[in-house]
Amino acid sequence: MIGNKKDFWDRITSIKREIIFTIIGIVVIVPILLGIKEEVQISPPVKSAYEAIESLDPTDVILISIDYDPASMPELQPMLKAILSHAFRKDIKVIMMVFWPLGLPIGTEGLGEVANEYGKVYGEDYINLGYRPGDRAVMIDMGREIRHFFRSDVNDILLDTYPMMRDIHNYNDIALIVGLEAGRFGEFWIQYVGSRYNQRIILGVTGVMAAETYPYLQSGQIEGLIGGLKGAAEYETLIEKPGFGLTGMAAQSWAHIAIVIFIIIGNIGYFMTRRKERRVRIKGRKE
Repeated sequence: MIGNKKDFWDRITSIKREIIFTIIGIVVIVPILLGIKEEVQISPPVKSAYEAIESLDPTDVILISIDYDPASMPELQPMLKAILSHAFRKDIKVIMMVFWPLGLPIGTEGLGEVANEYGKVYGEDYINLGYRPGDRAVMIDMGREIRHFFRSDVNDILLDTYPMMRDIHNYNDIALIVGLEAGRFGEFWIQYVGSRYNQRIILGVTGVMAAETYPYLQSGQIEGLIGGLKGAAEYETLIEKPGFGLTGMAAQSWAHIAIVIFIIIGNIGYFMTRRKERRVRIKGRKE
């Protein structure tokens, strides 16, 4: 019986990594396929971001900046869809622009999906300005006239063709900027637009960026902060529209539990094999 136990722990400590990766993959996929949602507690920064949009009137306009790519899509795309759902429910008009080239198809897909869900009309309720290089120069000059850099939209149609854009020229006509950030562009919005034009800003950032972004919230330079997948799940909870944020949190939690279990089993296996080796050495000395 003792020998069987020793053989068992030997096998445990020699499990191939491919098996571990497969188990983790299954643990992540199952909650997503089953649509399992995880309850989250609403944090003050996310509540503040929600209230910033909730305080707007139907005649107001928000500008959403897509500053991420597919690598950060699992965290930031749920934020985009949740914010768009909130805005369109309140009949707030939406302008989208992109500073990361690979973010253009992602943002366009999310904007189109949510707009269709709420029956919004392109050019009347929302518009996609597309990608422009130049980031800080674009941000600053948009304070004078958006058309200095965006004479046409993503479809290369002049902005003045659309009813929505005829009275929108600069930040004076935009109630709130929403930066969805996987890099430093959130800081640029704060430094070059928030400070210069006294513009209201909320940010959605990846989980690893949240800690370094909090000082901007505490200093009042931004009005709200949505951090990582958990932040997206919180926002979905606030608007009562569960999406990938809540499902992703369930998958993430299950994966964390599985990893912890593997760590515990691995450590037990390590100590048991060390114990076996020690017994063998003692037996060898006696002989």
